[in-house]
Amino acid sequence: QELPEKTETLLRVELAGTQADLYETVRATMDEKLRDAIAKQGLARSQIMVLDALLKLRQVCCDPRLVKGNRAAATMERAKMEWLRDNLPELVDEGRRLLVFSQFTEMLSLVERELSDLQLPFLVLTGDTPVRERGALVQQFQAKSVPILLLSLKAGGVGLNLTAADTVIHLDPWWNPAVEQQATARAHRIGQDQPVFVYKLVVAGSIEER
Repeated sequence: QELPEKTETLLRVELAGTQADLYETVRATMDEKLRDAIAKQGLARSQIMVLDALLKLRQVCCDPRLVKGNRAAATMERAKMEWLRDNLPELVDEGRRLLVFSQFTEMLSLVERELSDLQLPFLVLTGDTPVRERGALVQQFQAKSVPILLLSLKAGGVGLNLTAADTVIHLDPWWNPAVEQQATARAHRIGQDQPVFVYKLVVAGSIEER
């Protein structure tokens, strides 16, 4: 009750063009392979293949460049990255302080490139960030000298006080909603004196929405 208001918004983005084609190609191909594998060896022995199929579909939703061996990815549409490119400069101009979460560190690396192109200052905190540097990163963000902090979901999910942020963006859904809530709670916790806005990006009609 002591916390300010928290507003959560589910943003359904639509795949288009070659990204949509890639999603359907991967879905149909993996569907056929899975049905064959399950018929031959049963579901229990096919679990690794099931997880691999889910991972590939989630990667296509995030950014085609995450899919290994996809040579055409560089020229494909990227719905979520386009949303960031359209909205982050405006949010920063409004004075917002943003936490941007993804389960994929490779996705955060791609976002880094976009932010550099947009000339938006940012910090990064992932499992690869040395422990001795984490405190300084948090202090820098809390001092409001940099408007955007990119975090991997696991590294940024617990134990951090990031109340300088008033906006949280989840680039991709995690299978356990409690983990997302823990990540959001880095900003929405005791010490926060501003309303917090949470945006969850989900590809419409995809494995993410399921």
